[in-house]
Amino acid sequence: MKRMLRKPTSPGEILQEEFLKPLGLTQKQFADHIKCDVKVINRIVNGRSAVTAEMAVRLAASLGTTPEFWLNAQQAIDLFEAQENLKTLPETLRSA
Repeated sequence: MKRMLRKPTSPGEILQEEFLKPLGLTQKQFADHIKCDVKVINRIVNGRSAVTAEMAVRLAASLGTTPEFWLNAQQAIDLFEAQENLKTLPETLRSA
């Protein structure tokens, strides 16, 4: 299995840098807009919480993207971290 060389951009970084900053929104303003607690947005932005399916739907609806965009970004981070945490992997099974 091929390992990723660099850590993918997190959904939180994408949210902050590509959406909130250009739109001139604070995390609190955005949280109020999508009707969630600002702590949830802050944890996502700071990489302490994952984007859930429900949050992906909220983000997509409010930012004009798709839920898959947010879930794919989260999955890339999850896979990278899993590969980093697993020091040894089983060998590939081969059929005889």
